[in-house]
Amino acid sequence: MVVEERAESTLLSPPEGNMTFLGGPNWCVASPSATQSDLQNALDWTCGLGMTDCNQIRPGGPCFQPDTLFSHASFAFNSYYQQNGNSDIACNFGGTGTLTKNDPSYGSCRYASSE
Repeated sequence: MVVEERAESTLLSPPEGNMTFLGGPNWCVASPSATQSDLQNALDWTCGLGMTDCNQIRPGGPCFQPDTLFSHASFAFNSYYQQNGNSDIACNFGGTGTLTKNDPSYGSCRYASSE
């Protein structure tokens, strides 16, 4: 990972790494052991510099409810992971992301999958 220091922000390079296949579809979600602070920082990066479309977790979006940091981070992490080649590093988020074979989709909130 390459970090460039700027006067007002830190930029992280896109992920590079080996592909991780769990055999069948998989998703990237927030780790239950992650702290709220770490999740918030990772979510902010994912929806900002990570250039993930986070409109579905905004008020009125199909994935806004439940309105929890864990739920929003899970959706954003998975979107980023799916858009960035499903590599193991694309689900790291500073240790706050984890891979699962269990579809986290619910109601009208659909999580993209690797297959």
